[in-house]
Amino acid sequence: MSEAHDPLRSLFKEAAAAGQSSARSAPTSYITERGERARRRRIVALAVGACLVFSGTGAAVASLVPDGTGTTAPANTPSPVPSPRLSPSPTSPASPSSTSSTPSSPQTSLPPTRTPSGSLSTSPAAPSRSVTFPPP
Repeated sequence: MSEAHDPLRSLFKEAAAAGQSSARSAPTSYITERGERARRRRIVALAVGACLVFSGTGAAVASLVPDGTGTTAPANTPSPVPSPRLSPSPTSPASPSSTSSTPSSPQTSLPPTRTPSGSLSTSPAAPSRSVTFPPP
């Protein structure tokens, strides 16, 4: 077959001519917006990459630093507990009334609690726990 009489070739030429007549270039504002979006995506990708590198470096440095848990002080320092005096201090004069009485610690009592049987008790009750199952 000769190429001049090829029906498929003539159909392609007609389609190309119709496409050229109806084709137009995109507006410059649209092309500029596409470029700006691409530029923003590149900047965001670089920022995310920099954050990942920075955090990875920080984690590596933190893992290489020796752990000094043995030399740190506690967060709360315990308050000193006053020890009971068994003898009078050497600077105070001893009086007959102070040697005959011994200092006693203040008595504290717990409020009465109700036991499972219904009676009242002043001893601390052990907490009771019930078994609960998640809903089906």
